[in-house]
Formats: sequence, structure tokens, C-alpha cells
Amino acid sequence: MHIVSQRDQERKRGKRYRSISFHREIKKEKRGKMREIVSIHLGQAGIQVGNSCWELYCLEHGIQPDGLMPNNTSNDSFGTFFSEGRRGKYVPRAVYLDLEPMVIDEVRTGSYRKLFNPNQLISGKEDAANNFARGHYTVGREFIDQCVDRVRKLADNCSNLQGFMVFNAVGGGTGSGLGSLLLERLSNEYGKTLKLGFTIFPSPKVSTAVVEPYNAVLATHSMIEHTDIVVQLDNEAIYDICRKGLRLEKPSYRNLNRLISQTISSLTTSLRFNGSMNVDISEFQTNLVPFPRIHFMLSSYAPVVSSSRAYHELNSVPEITNAVFDPSNMMAKCDPRKGKYMACCLMYRGDIAPKDVNTSVGSIKTKKTVQFVDWCPTGFKCGINYQAPTFVPGGDLAKVKRAVCMISNNTAVSEVFSRIDHKFDTMFAKRAFVHWYLGEGMEEGEFSEAREDLAALEKDYEEVVQDGQQEEEY
Repeated sequence: MHIVSQRDQERKRGKRYRSISFHREIKKEKRGKMREIVSIHLGQAGIQVGNSCWELYCLEHGIQPDGLMPNNTSNDSFGTFFSEGRRGKYVPRAVYLDLEPMVIDEVRTGSYRKLFNPNQLISGKEDAANNFARGHYTVGREFIDQCVDRVRKLADNCSNLQGFMVFNAVGGGTGSGLGSLLLERLSNEYGKTLKLGFTIFPSPKVSTAVVEPYNAVLATHSMIEHTDIVVQLDNEAIYDICRKGLRLEKPSYRNLNRLISQTISSLTTSLRFNGSMNVDISEFQTNLVPFPRIHFMLSSYAPVVSSSRAYHELNSVPEITNAVFDPSNMMAKCDPRKGKYMACCLMYRGDIAPKDVNTSVGSIKTKKTVQFVDWCPTGFKCGINYQAPTFVPGGDLAKVKRAVCMISNNTAVSEVFSRIDHKFDTMFAKRAFVHWYLGEGMEEGEFSEAREDLAALEKDYEEVVQDGQQEEEY
């Protein structure tokens, strides 16, 4: 009798060990399937866009501001942006970097203070003072090793790192100077890993600093070499979208950032949720970038409707598809009708049928206002995801069943560069404000080198259109 009970105990113990090892294997398998992204938020603009993004991600995955998930499901979709910590707490895979403490202090004391790992909120004591050279050479140089170490730790903890998302503005000193320095370091350490930039460029009329053209030209020079895709954003263009779509007389930065966050969320839904046509983030690069230097994109999102107007709008698939091609919905101030499309990525989400997508894309191809270069006959990359857009409580955007985000490569983006270059030339002809940069260890030759690189980039965009026209003549 005693022997039988002992055998039973051994059998039970064996079963327990087998079940434990089986669950471990499942966890390992799930980790292998995860596709992680590390987000890097630089300077005031990058951090404020980041705050809106993490607010939205938390709502999409059912994570509370303290990092806990009350309705814990077996679904591991959160793994793209969040890592699982102790006691069921979820921590963003994000690093916040700023040379002055004020903006990050707002995060440290705000409603999401318990969400972030304090080690990933890194602030200095001295501002870059709208000076690229301070962010890149003097103040930023002392700060950069600490930043890279923290990014490296996050990247090393990923089982299948998809890429880095870098959020910054190139008009300020931290976003341009420290941003360029960090991208150079990431390029050296993670050369093959995708670096996707969401960059706020100076607006044509709205300006926050006199020296914006200098910072923008110097930072763009670095981005040409050290990023794989840059999505151009522009406060003035997004102001106009908010005024027109949401009927807001005086949109705030929070209104703008919430719209940007919906666009960024739509790009990554395929990594996180199920769909009939999923698009991996590396597929953007393959389909959108025909030549390495030509990787500056336009973005648009639809529908942009307020809660009061939502019940009067149909928001059908053809309607929202037409809306993202409307020049007034582009998030950078340039007219795509003046240029030609090289490629378009349409990311649909929500209640979408593939048949409707094919019909809508077919009708867009027949429009004369949407012109493609002759050497790219296909032009469209489509993704469909079943996860509907998430409504932000207290936000301006209405709750909708379906939405689409478009990232497109259009030759009209050279308008943005030529506008900045013109302002740069006007100031640099008089060497106005240059002494502030030289005093921080920069050389005057770096200005000329950066400006020549942007002139070459403008020329590249011209040649892309001319190649097709020359072939037609022959």
C-alpha cells in the first residue's frame, strides 16, 4: 500500500514538472512571436507627442495609468510597446530624453507617472537654447552616453526588435542637435535595424524660433544618412486639419498630438492585432523607399470628425480613402498635386472588407489629381486590420468604426526643403546668428556642407520625376 502511494506521488510530481516545462515552452514561443519597437522621445516636442501616444496605447491595450491591466487576457498584443514587469505591471519600451528637466518633470508628476520606469526618463540641467551646436557638441556630448546605454538595455531585452521610433522636432536645439547625435550612434550600433522618424519640421508661417532654418538644415543633413524613413509633420498643417475637421477655433498642442498619435497607432496595428492583410513595419521601407536618400514621407489620416458631426457622416471606405488623398489633409504643408507619387501605403483599420479597399484604390488610380511616376506602375501597398480606432475620453476625435492612415512618398515633399533652404540662405548670406554656433565648437564649413547636401536632395527629387519624362520622349 505504501509503495503504491509513493508511485502515485512520483507520477503526480512528473506530471507537474511536465506541465511547468510545457507552460515555459509556450511562454518562450510567445516571446519569439513578439515584435518589439523601442520608442525614443527627444526634446519638448518629442515628449509631448509621446505623452499622447502612450495615453492612446494604454487605452488600446486596456492598461491603466499605473501600468496594471485589470482585465488580463491571454492576448500578448501589448508586447510590441510594453514589457511585462513584476507583479503584472506593464512598462513602456520608451526613453524620454531632454537636456532640461521641466518637460520631463511634468511626466514624473503627471497622471501617468507610475507607468514609466524612472530610469527611462532622462533629463539634464542645461537647455540647448534652440542651438543645434549645444545639443550636438557641448551639452549633448556629455549627455549622450547615458542615453545610448539606456536605449541599449531596452534593445537587449527584446527577443525580436523590429526597429526604433524616434520622435523629435528639428526646429529646436535638443530635437535637432541631440537627435542627430543619437541617430549617428544608433546607426553605428544598430546599422541593420529600422530607424523610423516622426519629425516636426518648421512651418511656413508659424515659427517658434528665429534660428529654426539653421537647426532644420543641419539636422536633415544627418537624417538623410542615419534614418531609414522620416515621416514629415508640420504644426501649421495639423492646425488647419483640426480647424477644418474638428471645428476648433484655437487648437492646442494636445489636440495636434492626439491626431498624430492616431496616425502612429494605425501604422503599428498590424504588429499588435489581427487582420486580413497585415503589414510588418519593415515592409514600409521595402515598399516606400525606391532610393536610399528619398525616404521623406507625407502622412494623412481620415476620418477627422468631431463627436458632434460624427452622426451626420457616413465614413464609408471610398469616402475615407478619398479623404487621405485630399491635399488639405496632409500633415505637412505641401501640395501633392504638384508632385508625383512614388508609392503609397494605406493602413485600414476597423470594419473593412478587402473588396471595398480594392474598389476604392481602383477609383483613386483613375483620378487625374493623383499622379504616379511612370517607373512605378503598382504604387499601392494596403494593410487591413480588424482593430477599430480607440476613442480617447475627453478627446476631440469622434468614436468611429473604421479609419485609414496613409504614408506616401511624393516628390512634392521637396517643397518643404526648398522653403527651409530659402530661409537658411537669407540668414546665412549675412552670417546672422552664426557666432552662437561657432562659439559651441562648430565650424562654418559644416553649414555649407549641410546646405549642399539638401540642395543635392532637392535635385534628387527633380531627377526622379524627370527620368520618367525623358523615357516618354524617347
